[in-house]
Amino acid sequence: MTVAVTGSMAFDYIMSFPGKFADHILPDQIEILSVSFLVDSMRRERGGTAGNIAYNLALLDQHVLLMAAVGQDAPEYIAGLRERGVDISGVLTLSNDFTASFFVSTDQANNQIASFYTGAMAKSTRISFHSQDYEAIKLVIISPNDPQAMVKYVKECKELALPYLYDPSQQIPRLTPAELVQGIEGAKLLIVNDYEFEMIKNQTGLSESEIQAKVETLIVTQGERGAMIRTDSQEFQIPIAKPSRIADPTGVGDAFRAGLITGMMRGYPWGVAGRLGAIASAYVLEQHGTQRHSYTRQQFADRYRQAFGDAPQLQDFVNYTKSLE
Repeated sequence: MTVAVTGSMAFDYIMSFPGKFADHILPDQIEILSVSFLVDSMRRERGGTAGNIAYNLALLDQHVLLMAAVGQDAPEYIAGLRERGVDISGVLTLSNDFTASFFVSTDQANNQIASFYTGAMAKSTRISFHSQDYEAIKLVIISPNDPQAMVKYVKECKELALPYLYDPSQQIPRLTPAELVQGIEGAKLLIVNDYEFEMIKNQTGLSESEIQAKVETLIVTQGERGAMIRTDSQEFQIPIAKPSRIADPTGVGDAFRAGLITGMMRGYPWGVAGRLGAIASAYVLEQHGTQRHSYTRQQFADRYRQAFGDAPQLQDFVNYTKSLE
């Protein structure tokens, strides 16, 4: 059961601001905003939504096909994902471009200010599901990417009858209302955070119930309040897994998606799948860098039990064998 992950591949430049952004932004002067923040640390990390999701899926021993565009500076990054178990046959390498870059500053309240350089990602439309072994794909993740690539992948998934998870998040402002509706309509899952959900409602003019009617499952992540999973007949509130420390929130949502999808692909109930996502998130939150964490499935299951108690699916999770798919 292969999960195809589309989205950005990027290098993250992660900076830390030793204060609170809110203390330096004047609400009544927001229309002429011009601020500079002196950060006290910076790290260059491997990231991007597709890279992060693929990394976490591989950690959980889920078959994953990565479909993304990278530049001349990414050989070590791609090799690392391959060594982790990611199928990189869907990666497009552009020798005359640089890989996309994400610049983010995080303050002491875990608020973030970010900017993104598209780089090779801008040519993601060159990648097509028609060029992949699409009959082996059981679920597609359409995560933030070049906007026209996202539109293309929605169209191809519908043409090829590939179920897809729609995750427009950071690209909501770049997609037209019609493009957003096309992506939402017929998606197996729509997943966004609570702020992004409000953006979608405002941009499309759709109500919450109208959006719900267009997808099989709606998932809204809610920060410290966990996540809400709603189908046409049930709603589940997924709590967070308490981290041992809070290092950096970058990539937490990508890890949640990977844990959730792993549970889905193995047929677990939503309550269990969502909690797998919560555990995966905690590992990332505790680290500086989105792909520096590691664990065995036994360690992961033990942490699940410590956070949420036992679940009958955990034994299957630990004993699961990829070759049986």
